[in-house]
Amino acid sequence: MSGKRGNGEGSIYPYRNGHAAYVWVTKPDGKRARKYVYGKTREEVHDKWIKLHAEAKKGPVATSVPTLAAYLARWVKEVVEPDLKPKTAETYAMHVRLYLTPGLGDKRLDKLTVRDVRTWVNRLLDECQCCAQGKDARRDKPRCCAVGRCCRQVASRRTIQDARAVLRSALTNAMTEELITKNVAGLVKVRSGRKVQRKPWSVEEARRFLEAAQTAHDPLYAAYVLILVLGFRRGEVLGLTWGNVDLECGEITVQLQLQRIRRQLVHDETKTEASSATLPLPQICVNALRLRRQEQERAQLAAGELWADSDFVFTTRYGTPVEPRNFNRSFANRTEKAGVRGIRLHDTRHTCGSLLAALDVHPRVAMQILRHSKIAVTMEVYTHVPSEATRKALRKLGKHLGRQS
Repeated sequence: MSGKRGNGEGSIYPYRNGHAAYVWVTKPDGKRARKYVYGKTREEVHDKWIKLHAEAKKGPVATSVPTLAAYLARWVKEVVEPDLKPKTAETYAMHVRLYLTPGLGDKRLDKLTVRDVRTWVNRLLDECQCCAQGKDARRDKPRCCAVGRCCRQVASRRTIQDARAVLRSALTNAMTEELITKNVAGLVKVRSGRKVQRKPWSVEEARRFLEAAQTAHDPLYAAYVLILVLGFRRGEVLGLTWGNVDLECGEITVQLQLQRIRRQLVHDETKTEASSATLPLPQICVNALRLRRQEQERAQLAAGELWADSDFVFTTRYGTPVEPRNFNRSFANRTEKAGVRGIRLHDTRHTCGSLLAALDVHPRVAMQILRHSKIAVTMEVYTHVPSEATRKALRKLGKHLGRQS
């Protein structure tokens, strides 16, 4: 290339130990500004200058690009938190804080490559998160990584998949804002891990658990009935209000949930429209809820002025909402006292269909309760018919509750 400048090349000039150039561009905010490129040789800068001209003709061009950490912080605050459900937003922010910012945060947003993301994924597959996050070091008495005994607390493949999905979502938004032209996270795949095979309770185990809770006059007995018989989730049962319960008509509306988010209890709508529904109440649920109302009235009289007025069905002895974690602990303690095999609270949902069959609930009604789109799915659950002895025991339990109410 000759030393003579070509047409329009007046913006290419010597700079430090190389060359520089600029192009007037329109920024995403609509303002005009110079965008600079640099290189060691004039030829290198000329190529970059040509590409920048082409980008400027296509549309807005960002003149300064933040690091991934800075962009993610803004994305969480301005996009995720206003647009998503509080619990989902909290989960996104957790992945950003624990995995994305520490692993990739110092990369410039427009310089992030497929290789960078792949290297980050591979490192997560082998990196002890107790060491990386300093979990043991924060304990009053360190017991593993901080004292030289690494516990190898490696992130699961599901966790890594979720973290990559959050990154992909963030980069998709960056493309919408025209900060980048390619979503490199979408080009990196993470192999799925094997699902943990969990064994929910049998109908007989569920009956034994409910009988033990009812015999002990457990204040959360009705909550256990709703979880097992109607498949309520923890947040749905704790967020249930008396305004959504109609004992005369035998109906209950799933509409709200109670969750602890960022150290605050949040009473909000269920995550999706499919989660909200008005369900018929089997008689065992009606009886249990009547007992619950009587127990709550007695608790209110005993608490006197200390009682906190609320419409929640399940409350503490002072009328305050039940803490989600405390509900998990109560369920685990009751399971142990009942002498029943321990399972996760969420696994009780899988027992719901079998219990409805044992209670002789019509398949069409069970389909509505289970929120199945096809009756064939419900009938597949109903094929696991419990023994007649178990059926009789459950009916007896329901009648016993009816006499008490």
